[in-house]
Amino acid sequence: MIRCMVVDDEQLVRELLEDNIRQVPFLRLVRSCKNAMEAAAALQEEQVDLVFLDIQMPRLSGLQFLRTLSHPPLAILVTAYEKYALEGYELQVADYLLKPFSFERFLKACHHARELLRQQAAPAAAGVKDFFVHVEYTQVKIAADDVEYVEGLKDYIKIHLASQPRPVLTRMTMKAIEEKLPAPAFIRTHKSYLVAVSKITAVKRELVCIGNREIPVGDAYKENVTRMLNS
Repeated sequence: MIRCMVVDDEQLVRELLEDNIRQVPFLRLVRSCKNAMEAAAALQEEQVDLVFLDIQMPRLSGLQFLRTLSHPPLAILVTAYEKYALEGYELQVADYLLKPFSFERFLKACHHARELLRQQAAPAAAGVKDFFVHVEYTQVKIAADDVEYVEGLKDYIKIHLASQPRPVLTRMTMKAIEEKLPAPAFIRTHKSYLVAVSKITAVKRELVCIGNREIPVGDAYKENVTRMLNS
């Protein structure tokens, strides 16, 4: 879940952004502010991953606000003036929404931001080492960052990879593979499933999704998913 903040001095724009955020399953609105000073105070109290930021505001512009932050959240700039786009991209913002914008354009910016945040989170899995598994008399190397999820089948497991359509089948227990793919980069969602956090694209009631694949969440493992969403 991406924790979002809205910063815009126009109430109607704030309300539009707030409503749009509520319609996107992977976004969560944690604060809405009418100027940069409010936003600066909010960042002292809230963990924010993504800020929808107006450029032209009184006292301190959105771009000036970003420059004051030593570790700014990822930003999607919102403005009526296209001339600021280049300066915004120099600050490595995720996207640029030109008022008035459609929900389709808003959603496209959100998907782009989610992918950037996923890439930024990749180093969290860097401590997980690549490993070898035994497949038909051969030791096959598995790249940890290629693993989407692992499916347990009694004495065997299927390792589903992003790089190929067919899973790797090897004789191994879920406990053994969990030691090779530990938290927080991987979480157990079910007694038979271990999932790469960075590959999760959506969370439903009793499921986590990787693209169009749905993976069950068992009652005993719901806390793992909740902890991931709140981290």
